Amino acid sequence: MGLLQSHGRGGGAGGIARLSPVRAARRIIIHSLADARAALAAAQELRVPVVLASAVGAGGYAGAMWFNAVIEAARADFPTVPVAAILDCAGEAGTVLNALRHGLKRVRFSGGGAALKRLRDIAGQLDAEIETGKPPPALDLLHESDPDAACRRYLRQRTRHRGAKA
Repeated sequence: MGLLQSHGRGGGAGGIARLSPVRAARRIIIHSLADARAALAAAQELRVPVVLASAVGAGGYAGAMWFNAVIEAARADFPTVPVAAILDCAGEAGTVLNALRHGLKRVRFSGGGAALKRLRDIAGQLDAEIETGKPPPALDLLHESDPDAACRRYLRQRTRHRGAKA
């Protein structure tokens, strides 16, 4: 099972084509390798799973190869942390296809209609997931002056209050 591969099977109406056990994990929006490392260090310290997500539309401006490289580099430093990653492709169907072509197994798409239907079909053939709908709550590290502390604080909330929303 690879880093960005789906961990489970089963259909899903609405937001997710396939669900993975890390789905319930807290989501942290990363903008750099340093952000990814901060998130995984906190997850390792607290012994919790985490989802590393890109910023909205990052699939279009940063690209699937950049995101994949960041995730793989961070994961190499924290190989025991349960982690999933999701690249946001905004409403760009071509960006979703590019991400799938580069081996990403979880992408976010804000488009709909016939394009979504076709993309879900393609993703299903590749054992990949397409997330749609309202994004789950997340910690965005963009303006955090101390990402390490912010990640620990955010992930600790989940540890203490299992049912609490962010």
